[in-house]
Amino acid sequence: QVRLVQSGGGLVQAGGSLRLSCAASGIRFDIATMGWYRQAPGKQRELVGEVTSGGGTNYADSVKGRFTISRDNVKNTVYLQMNRLKPEDTAVYYCTVRNRGYWGQGTQVTVSS
Repeated sequence: QVRLVQSGGGLVQAGGSLRLSCAASGIRFDIATMGWYRQAPGKQRELVGEVTSGGGTNYADSVKGRFTISRDNVKNTVYLQMNRLKPEDTAVYYCTVRNRGYWGQGTQVTVSS
């Protein structure tokens, strides 16, 4: 059984930082490309970024230079470090195993102005 369990998130002022975690089980984590998506109210879910099995990353233009995705293949966990947060980053954030259809439960991130 595949499980993606997210933690972190919450309320932060603009300019602040948050870190999200996503612990995976039931998959070969070390060979999986892991992604983070977000969905703001009234908007479609969008890709925030992803990290490949080799540690390569790519990001949406809107978060480049502010967000960092990393992984720990010993802990089977992927992280999303979010710095210099903006009100427009407010959304529910989801981790996923790319192209496998597995999703975390979602974590609310709210950035106040």
